Parts: sequence; structure tokens; C-alpha cells
Amino acid sequence: QVQLVESGGGLVQAGGSLRLSCVASARTFSTYAMGWFRQAPGKEREFVAAINWSGGTTYYVDSVKGRFSISRDNAKNTVYLQMNSLKPEDTALYYCNFGGRLDGSSRYYGTDYWGKGTLVTVSS
Repeated sequence: QVQLVESGGGLVQAGGSLRLSCVASARTFSTYAMGWFRQAPGKEREFVAAINWSGGTTYYVDSVKGRFSISRDNAKNTVYLQMNSLKPEDTALYYCNFGGRLDGSSRYYGTDYWGKGTLVTVSS
């Protein structure tokens, strides 16, 4: 059973930055891709970013390209999401996902392994 714990959310003004972290309990963390998703109030969960096992390939949804950066530290079983130039529309509960698949066409197929999320609120 894989456990994922997200942290780093909070309240920030528009234009500000936050860095989210997700620690995974999986021994095989370094061999699997990871993803970040978000769910805004009243909306469906949407893909935000993904990274392959080595960190050499990353995908982003168009709305965050140039502002967000995903990275990982396999020695710490941790994946990060650096969020800059935050906008009110980035307000959501952010989740990490373990072990998905990158298809080579900028799509990440998630698994059923989710954390409980960390809340990001961006004020205008």
C-alpha cells in the first residue's frame, strides 16, 4: 500500500509563489512517474503536471506552463511542484498521484494512489 502526504499549501496573494511537496512511502518510488492534479470548488479534478522516474521528462497543462515546475528527489521519495506567478484561478485542492504512465504525447494516465491533498488559495 502506497501512502502519499502532500504539504506546502496555504494562502498567497496573486503573483506570489508556493512550493508543494509530496512524500511517498513506496520503496519503488524512484522507478515510477508521479503527477500533480488539482480540484477547484465545483469542478472536476484536472491534471496539472507530471514527471517521469528520472526527472528527465515533464508534462504540464497549458494553463500552468511557464509558471509551474515539477521536480523530484528520489533519495527523499519526494516530488515537488514549484508554483510561481500564482493566479486566483489556481485556487484548488492539490493532489499528488503515484505510479502513473506518461504516453510520450504530453498525457499522464494516473493511478488510484492519491494523497489527501493540500489546499492552495490565491487571493486577488
